[in-house]
Amino acid sequence: MLATLWTGKARADEADSSKREVRGDKYRKKLLACLGGEWPDHGPLEPIVETITQKDGYRLERVTYLVEPDERIAAYLLVPDGASKDHKAPGICIWHQHNGAYGIGKDEPAGLKLGPMHHTGVALAKDGYVVLCPDAAGFGERNKRGGLNGRNLEHYLFAMYVVAGKCLAWKNISDMRRAVDFICSRPEVDGGRLACYGHSMGSTHTWLVGPWEPRLKALAGNCCLPTYAAMERTNLIHCFPNYIPGWRQLGDTPDIAGMIAPRALHLNFGEKDDGSPIEEVKSAMEIIRRAYAAKKAEDKFSYYIEVGSGHVLSDEMLRRVKAHFATHLAKP
Repeated sequence: MLATLWTGKARADEADSSKREVRGDKYRKKLLACLGGEWPDHGPLEPIVETITQKDGYRLERVTYLVEPDERIAAYLLVPDGASKDHKAPGICIWHQHNGAYGIGKDEPAGLKLGPMHHTGVALAKDGYVVLCPDAAGFGERNKRGGLNGRNLEHYLFAMYVVAGKCLAWKNISDMRRAVDFICSRPEVDGGRLACYGHSMGSTHTWLVGPWEPRLKALAGNCCLPTYAAMERTNLIHCFPNYIPGWRQLGDTPDIAGMIAPRALHLNFGEKDDGSPIEEVKSAMEIIRRAYAAKKAEDKFSYYIEVGSGHVLSDEMLRRVKAHFATHLAKP
């Protein structure tokens, strides 16, 4: 049955990405239906600052806020020295990676755990950005539900959202939109200069939230745009947010990223990253480029494929992310 489903229109026009129809605004409602339907108004954030710790060049705040009326989550906010209500700074939300590190979540980009490669919140805060690092559902302080945690909890969350007519991507996007609400609420942040960044699953979260969050003026993803075509060709199993029920019959993952146009998007890839097979990545970049061209915004899309690299954030990849933000979050 699956083989039959995969030989429909979505497969037929994958052969030539330069000719296929751009899945633009008219597909947006179809994508929303596949995800699970309209975004709810979850009401007040009711933010709480629990602790404040001064670091080298920034202060680290542990905060909590409501993502749903009955669900409060924790996050770290990194506020650079000098940022204030009178000297507002751009704000960046960082979506953490998966890496099977269910107990880590927000702690890595906030610079508290694991190695320095992905301490990106610290790096960006030291460059003058206010940075928010929240936990995704099933990670960090959200990695426990009754007797479930880790992969079992992730599987449970995905399955229960599916039977409710939604998917885990829907929940992730809803939570990310609340993160943008939170960072906008901070007096130190210029709400007209907002961005997001993520590595691996965080990159998936970047192109997932992009079409639904117009307040994000610049988006950057590192090492993750797995296409359904690549998953089929290589028998690739990926993390649950990549799976949107029904979307394979209408398009593929780069079509979602293309809906971010005309806002600024940069993507990095490692040539040897098995999680994003490079053959399909190259076709995906053409699909996204055409989506931006359709909005007369080709200058707002860029990408970089690092020869010989795998699933990493190299110095050059980080340099390009920083340059992207410096360009697109500059004061008018």
